[in-house]
Amino acid sequence: MSRSVLSHFLSLSNASPRVSSSTIRSCSIDASRFLRRCGTIPQRRLPISYGGVAGSRCYCSLSVSNPVGPAADSGSVKKRIVSGVQPTGSIHLGNYLGAIRNWVLLQDAYETFFFIVDLHAITLPYDPQELSRVTRETAAIYIACGVDTSKACIFVQSHVRAHAELMWLLSSATPIGWLNRMIQFKEKSRKAGDENVAVALLTYPVLMAADILLYQSDFVPVGEDQKQHLELTRELAERVNYLYGGRKWKKLGGRGGAVFKVPEALVPPAGARVMSLTDGLAKVITNKIKRCKTDSFSGIEFDNPDRPESNNLLSIYQLMTGKTKQEVAHECQDMNWGTFKNVLTDALIDHLLPIQVRYKEIIDDTGYLDRVLVEGATKATDVADVTLNNVYQAMGFLKR
Repeated sequence: MSRSVLSHFLSLSNASPRVSSSTIRSCSIDASRFLRRCGTIPQRRLPISYGGVAGSRCYCSLSVSNPVGPAADSGSVKKRIVSGVQPTGSIHLGNYLGAIRNWVLLQDAYETFFFIVDLHAITLPYDPQELSRVTRETAAIYIACGVDTSKACIFVQSHVRAHAELMWLLSSATPIGWLNRMIQFKEKSRKAGDENVAVALLTYPVLMAADILLYQSDFVPVGEDQKQHLELTRELAERVNYLYGGRKWKKLGGRGGAVFKVPEALVPPAGARVMSLTDGLAKVITNKIKRCKTDSFSGIEFDNPDRPESNNLLSIYQLMTGKTKQEVAHECQDMNWGTFKNVLTDALIDHLLPIQVRYKEIIDDTGYLDRVLVEGATKATDVADVTLNNVYQAMGFLKR
C-alpha cells in the first residue's frame, strides 16, 4: 500500500530555518489515527516549494494571521499579485502554510497569477522523467488547497514563452556584479564547486525578475529569504525604465513613461519559521510526532525565548485551527506535552483531510487539470505578451 499523501505535508526535518521569528520543529501526524478515521487513500508524491534552485524557497512566507497589504478598493481595478512554487517532488508543510494558504486569502482582494516555476527547477541537476509529473501534481495541490480557478490564473511557467524571452532581454541590462552578490548563489556554488555550477544558477534571479515584471505586478508576497531577489527585480525595473523608457520609448512609437511597474513587497505578519519536510511511512510519522523536541517546563506558552519548541508547536496549532493567539494560549496553557501532541495531531488531520480528498479527485481527472492549465496559460500569455512587445519596442527591435 502506498504512503499517505498527508505524510508529505507533515513530516518535518531539522533543516536550517527560513522565514521569521520562531521555528517550527520536527512534527507530523499520527497516520494510524488518520487511517482509522477515513480509510486509506492511495498516495501520490506531491511537490511544493518555490525558488530558483532546489530547496523550499517561495514568494510567500508563513504567517499566523491573515496576509496584510494595502487594502483593495472594491470600486477600483484590483491590484495584481504574482507568485509561484517550484515543483521539486516533495511536499512541504511550510509551503502550504506560508504560500498557498495565503494565496487563498489573497485571491478575493487582488487579481492573482499563481504558477508552477518549472524553468527554475532545472537550475540544479534534476530527473527529466519526474519533471512533468511533479508539475501536474503541484497544479493539482494548488487547487486542492483552495486556489479558485474562477478567481486566480493558474499556469505552468514554461507554457508562457514570454518568461524566457524577457529573461534574455533583462540579462542584457543586468550588471554581472548584481548577480555575484546574491547570497543564495554564493551558498549553492560554494557547496557544488565552480566546475559543477551551471550558468542558470547565477542567472535565475533574472528569470525571477522576468516572472514578476511580465505581469506588471503591484505586489509580490515574499519571505525573508526572497527579499534580496525582489530588490534585484525592483532595481532591474528601474534600470530598464531609465535606459529605455520615457521619451526614448515615445520616439520609437511607444506610449512613453515607465516600461515596467516597480513592484512592492507584500510581507505577511511575523510568524513561525518553517523547516523543510521529508517523506515518511506511517510508522515513521507516528514516531516523529512522539519525538517532537520539547522542554522540561510545565505548561505550554507562546513568546518565551527560553521555550522555542513551545512557541513553534503552538504556532502550528494556531494555523491549523484558525483560533486567535489568545484562544490557543488559554486552551493549552495547562496541557502537558503528551496531551498537546494528541490535540495538535487531531487538528492537523481535520485541516488536511479535505485537501487530500480533493487532491485525489483532481489528479484523477486529467482532462479537468489539462483544461485549467491551458486556460491559465492562455490568460497569462495575453497579459505577458503585451509587456514583452512593449519591451521589444522600447529596446529598439524591429516589429514582428
